[in-house]
Amino acid sequence: MRDRYTDKSWIRVSPWVIVGAFIVLVPIFAFMTMKNVKTQEDNMVMLMREKGDALIRSFEAGARTGMMGLNWSGIQIQRLIMETAEQPDILYILITDEDGRIVAHNQPMFIGGIHGADLDLASIDEQARSRRMFRSDGKPVFEVYRKFIPSRGRMAMHGRRMSPEDWLMSRMFPENYQQPPLTIFVGLDMDPIIKTMRESTHQSVLNAVILLLIGFSGIVSIIIAYNYRIARASLSRIKAFSDNIVENIPVGLLFISENGRILTVNNACEKMLKITPQESVNRKADDVLPSPISGLLNEALRASGVLIREIDVPVKGKNMLFEASASILKDDQDQFLGCIVLLRDITEIRHLKKEMQRKERLASLGSLAAGVAHEIRNPLSSIKGFATYFKERYKDVPEDQETAEIMIREVERLNRVIGQLLEFARPLNVQQKTTDIIEVLRHSIEVIRKQAVSQGISIDTRDLPDGPVYAYIDQDRIGQVLLNIYLNAIEAMENGGVLKVWIEHDEVNENIIVHISDTGCGIPGHDVGRVFDPYFTTKQSGTGLGLAIVHKIMEAHSGQVIINSIKEKGTTVSLILPARGMEGIVR
Repeated sequence: MRDRYTDKSWIRVSPWVIVGAFIVLVPIFAFMTMKNVKTQEDNMVMLMREKGDALIRSFEAGARTGMMGLNWSGIQIQRLIMETAEQPDILYILITDEDGRIVAHNQPMFIGGIHGADLDLASIDEQARSRRMFRSDGKPVFEVYRKFIPSRGRMAMHGRRMSPEDWLMSRMFPENYQQPPLTIFVGLDMDPIIKTMRESTHQSVLNAVILLLIGFSGIVSIIIAYNYRIARASLSRIKAFSDNIVENIPVGLLFISENGRILTVNNACEKMLKITPQESVNRKADDVLPSPISGLLNEALRASGVLIREIDVPVKGKNMLFEASASILKDDQDQFLGCIVLLRDITEIRHLKKEMQRKERLASLGSLAAGVAHEIRNPLSSIKGFATYFKERYKDVPEDQETAEIMIREVERLNRVIGQLLEFARPLNVQQKTTDIIEVLRHSIEVIRKQAVSQGISIDTRDLPDGPVYAYIDQDRIGQVLLNIYLNAIEAMENGGVLKVWIEHDEVNENIIVHISDTGCGIPGHDVGRVFDPYFTTKQSGTGLGLAIVHKIMEAHSGQVIINSIKEKGTTVSLILPARGMEGIVR
């Protein structure tokens, strides 16, 4: 069967495509050409206006210099106009008074005539203006005009009085030296400009036609190339599909060639192993990959099928757990091409399994503790009762009194431990509502202030805000958490120190973070991760349940407790509490 892509159908272009391209391109290039011609015309007008303004300024300067330094008369002014107007592109130069009467002209025959009667001469200022007009012979003129100021202020005449026949000077500088409004007009020949603009227009049209042909050819070429690309679309789609799968699957993929070099590393694998393509591609696998993966590759080469293992891989100093599968790849002729390795990060799954096991262990422990505590409390009540009885009966015997006191204290201590154990074992129910956490902090601090002062401990609450800060909490339970942390901090500062309390806002996660720090003995680094385990304690008389209860209460609040401690430096406990609850009030 003939291959459908071997013919030349991709070269054919529909006539409708050609017509459509023509309809789209012609208005675009016509608009561009008109805009270009208009821009050139505006530039020509601006240049003509600037030229006329420059002529006027130079004429003013010449007239001013002559009248002030050389005692010129109107004849010299008239001569200066005539000489200036002899330039080939200047048609005329004339000066009119406020009524439009010509007082000076490069052609004296027109003096006394009227010019600019159609203009508001009184509104003309020192800003150059222009207009297009035609002379009586039909010749186009570009006229530039503005207020004519040949002098600035009073002019000294060096003792000379003007003669009656010096009519121009008498108008420009009367006896009281108050110059009346004068307007100067400069007429410029537009024939060279029109010729230049016509040539520029022709050139713009020619350029537009050339660009139109180029654009039309470009569109046709694009269509031909597009048709060719469509003809090859099947192969491209297959390649794109496979590349997209390799790059975006959430499983790390490695392909190692038959000579042991890495050929492919997808995005997921780069993130898992913290490597870049520059560090891995075309390099020996044994030089780049961690040894557990290299060992898996060597094992896969000896195996006949797919090899699946859970391997611990050190990545940038952190131990990661991967579920890895490796297999060899062969072509249709059973030729060895290389090995493919798939990696799935199950580190978090292992962590969740451990957490689940821990919770199941704690639940079992809680159930057992509840039963044991119930069975122990009744005998303890009897023991305490007998101890109290013996204390009263043998109050005259000091040794028996002391023994009874010890029995009572130990029974009370056992009762406290059992109470904590029961509290830890029973399900925790919190009654959360929007509460001012600052008030809770200040109340709990007052409870332990006397004990802290007696041990030489100062309490720093200077960074607490004066106003309320609202959190979504159970006030009694959080007060219990704070007291536990305060008492631990006080016990850690046997020789005095500073207990500091402050808060911060986590606007992104809508949390309130309460920080409590002490300057006590700190917690060894290897023990920080175990402080929330039940019955783990570093104190001689501790029960190991205080922080476990704190952790349980914080979990019930959907919060978090974080401990940072440095041995012999101190400890900081951070309580992350929700700022927003169902009531929708933040602060």
